[in-house]
Parts: sequence; structure tokens; C-alpha cells
Amino acid sequence: MGAAIVSGVALLFGTLWALQRVGFDFGWVFPPCGFKQRTGLPCLSCGMTTAVLAFARGDVVQAFLTQPAAAFFCSLLVVAAFLAFLVSVFGVYFNRFDRLAAEVRIWHVIVGVLVVVLAGWAVTMAHALATPR
Repeated sequence: MGAAIVSGVALLFGTLWALQRVGFDFGWVFPPCGFKQRTGLPCLSCGMTTAVLAFARGDVVQAFLTQPAAAFFCSLLVVAAFLAFLVSVFGVYFNRFDRLAAEVRIWHVIVGVLVVVLAGWAVTMAHALATPR
């Protein structure tokens, strides 16, 4: 299972990196935000694709500056892949995660994701409002 997680995360970021290298137009898959076009303000997910692509290129700082929530979730994927690598290759297992998983409820996860997304949106909104038009 750990090897599948590591392989999946590596395949995801590797594919995004390779597609950028060959000049794939991600605007074809993810068109511009209609909310931002109408109002001039970013929506909750504005900048996430750009941040994920920057993260895949290895430009982590730019990813965090573009959309902190997306960069945070990408970082969590990398940490999960690293821990899965430790489990699958070295047999290192962390019992603390079992205790954490037993105590965490689904509403904790939902609230956590909402807080991260709203905080990322607040940063992109502040950046949009501070930038002269």
C-alpha cells in the first residue's frame, strides 16, 4: 500500500511537470474563472491550478505565494508519500498515527479543510485587493 501511495504521488507530480515541459495548455482543461472575469475578485479555488503546477515544477515558494491552500495540500501529499516510503521500504511504522486516526472524526477533517481553503482564499483576496488594477 505504501509503495502505491509513493508511486501515485510521484506519478501525479511527474506527469504535471512533464506536461508543462512539452507546453501542454492547461487552460484547455481548466478554463479561466468566470467569477473572477465578472467581478475581478478571486473565487475560493482561484489560483489552485497555477499553484499546483508551480509546485510540480519545484517552485514551492511561488506555489505558496499564488494560492497557499493548494500549496499546503501539495505539501501534505509529499509528506504522506515520504511516510509511506518509510513504511514500505524500511518497515518503519508510526503508532501515533493509529491513535490520531482513532481520535479524529470526519467533522474534524471537514473543518480543517474548510479552514485551510478559506485561509488560502483570504490571502488571494487580500493580494487581489492590494494589487492596483
